[in-house]
Amino acid sequence: MTPRPAALPGAPPADRARRMRITATLLLVAMAAVFLTVRQFAHLHPAWGYVLAFAEAAMVGGLADWFAVTALFRRPLGLPIPHTAIIPENKDRIADTMAAFLRDNFLTPAVVARRMSGMNLARGLGDFLASSERGGGGSRIAGGAGELFAEVLESLDPERLGDSVRSGLAGQIEKVEIAPVLGQVLEAAIADKRHLPLLDATIRWAGHALEANEPLVREMIHQRANALLRITGLDERLANSVLDGLYRLLAEVLVDPEHPVRGRIEQALESIAANLQHDPATRERVERAKNELLANQAVGVWWQGVWERLRVGLIEFVRQRGANVAGGGVTGAFAGALADLGTALKRDPRLQVQINRFARRAAVGVATRHGGQIVQLVSETVRRWDARTVTDRIESAVGRDLQFIRINGTLVGGLVGLTIHFLDSVF
Repeated sequence: MTPRPAALPGAPPADRARRMRITATLLLVAMAAVFLTVRQFAHLHPAWGYVLAFAEAAMVGGLADWFAVTALFRRPLGLPIPHTAIIPENKDRIADTMAAFLRDNFLTPAVVARRMSGMNLARGLGDFLASSERGGGGSRIAGGAGELFAEVLESLDPERLGDSVRSGLAGQIEKVEIAPVLGQVLEAAIADKRHLPLLDATIRWAGHALEANEPLVREMIHQRANALLRITGLDERLANSVLDGLYRLLAEVLVDPEHPVRGRIEQALESIAANLQHDPATRERVERAKNELLANQAVGVWWQGVWERLRVGLIEFVRQRGANVAGGGVTGAFAGALADLGTALKRDPRLQVQINRFARRAAVGVATRHGGQIVQLVSETVRRWDARTVTDRIESAVGRDLQFIRINGTLVGGLVGLTIHFLDSVF
């Protein structure tokens, strides 16, 4: 015999359902008592006929609804009547139906996306992180995370960990064709005008470099000038003219957003972005350079040094400053960073849109890839439940409303019987 579980999680108490069942039964018994009593006096006055008709029809309605409600959960009076004990007899089918309902109405990508489209998860996360620092929650979270992170870094072999991290990064980079990515980044930067500060900085750098190397430029012009120019001193004037022209050109390009040189530079950048995305030869050259860079031993040695300094610095930061929980150590630093992140999430609508979009896509991906497994888990869990326990829990949850059906059936049946008796008397 299958053992009966003690209780299902979240099962409501059955006291109210039991009280309503007693009330409905007492009402039915009362109608039977009225019927048996009044039938003795029905011949004395026509009014007793109406009472008798009400009680008789009320008994019929109450008994019919008692049978209907009882048949949902068990066999009435223990009799093997067909289509009774519906819930225990069809527990497995109910489990499959619940699972199918969950799959069709909650775990489809369209439903998940529609539900999450109205949720601002980023704003909620921002409120939590921003308020956690005031309540101390952010400090505890940050302190625990920092301490755990330091212990992990300290316990693992540094050289093997550095090689593992480098190998993992290199493996992921090798899988990605970097040229189209660079081309898309460059194209997006040009479209959003984010390349302009870099272009201005490059022009200023060129001006400073020209100024710093002005003697070298003059010497090059002197050396390449012919003897006649040097004798007449025109080489110095030529050098001055060249330098003045270069300074003037750089200044004009810097202050004039519509300068032709800027246009040519942007055209060149757009051409580079297009070639990185669509030109097979350019993509092959970039991919070959990437692989050569990853295979270079000097890069491995450089990474190992960077990783060791980073690891030691992080451990030292946590160990030496983490004891200061008042806010100046790692706890305060991490908690402050979390609070800043929360404030940014609260105040930056664009960041909220990006994070919400990412969360929505992640939820849709989970529903698409794992929705079937979730549904199967629900179905198998309900199938494993004991039939009697499932019946008791469902009856406890909805039994009170079902007993109202019995009460209403008793009263409505009586009113119907009263109406029929009235019409029979009149016509």
